Amino acid sequence: MKHTIVALMQDHPGVLHRVVSLFRRRAYNIDSLTVGRTETPGVSRMTIVIEGSDVEQVTKQLYRLIEVLKVSDVTSDPTVEREIALIKVHAPKSARAELVAVCTVFGARAVDIGPNSMIVEITGEPSEVDRFLDVVQPFGIKEMMRTGRIAMIRGSQSHQAALEVEPREDGPVTSLALAG
Repeated sequence: MKHTIVALMQDHPGVLHRVVSLFRRRAYNIDSLTVGRTETPGVSRMTIVIEGSDVEQVTKQLYRLIEVLKVSDVTSDPTVEREIALIKVHAPKSARAELVAVCTVFGARAVDIGPNSMIVEITGEPSEVDRFLDVVQPFGIKEMMRTGRIAMIRGSQSHQAALEVEPREDGPVTSLALAG
């Protein structure tokens, strides 16, 4: 079973390496890994999709890393999941109208057109990106890049770290506090 794990961590050099090494030592294959800045300066959000049975043990191990602030397995939570893909498709002039029609149905858009190819961008749920790839496969996929899954829990529940400023005589001290 594939699990989606969301982790908040301090944005320091080497943190990504330590997280990936933890999964490697446990012999988990990472299906996708996406890291980006959050609304809180100095905090990054990592979305990891892995296949495995004992994911609880891995989340406990992640907490042992000093820079990791919060970890959640959001697999069974109601989430909004998105992925972006750029696909370079074989598109001679005779096939372009049909390819553009397929893009319209899926909400994809052409971002570059060459003499015999077209680069298409699609954003959506991972399953929607998979379906789009199945439909454009007969045109001939020359090149493809997918970002990997990002996920956010639906509703008012949050998965964030908020900055708190504590006043002191010698100046303010900024610290991280977990919200959620």
